[in-house]
Amino acid sequence: MLTSKQRAYLRGIANSIDTIVHIGKGGMSDTIIKQADDALTAREIIKGKCLENCELTPRESAEIIAEKVSADVVQVIGSKFVLYRPNPDEPIIKLPKAKK
Repeated sequence: MLTSKQRAYLRGIANSIDTIVHIGKGGMSDTIIKQADDALTAREIIKGKCLENCELTPRESAEIIAEKVSADVVQVIGSKFVLYRPNPDEPIIKLPKAKK
């Protein structure tokens, strides 16, 4: 579970990255889940977008992908969403410490 400071830090990082997951009229498929999983393993943070002809809302899409790949939803704004999952072997992003 991410704290608000960690979420804000990740939102800042997400501003400069490109959208790599696009969900269209085909909806959620195993290919999209695999693509998101592979990208999260390599990058730890990804940005996705629901196209206009998608039957799912961006929030629903983000929640479904996050559940299937064990990631956290960082934010959902408009048609875009950001997901984060730390790489247990070689972490790239160093999150601010959570207060106890």
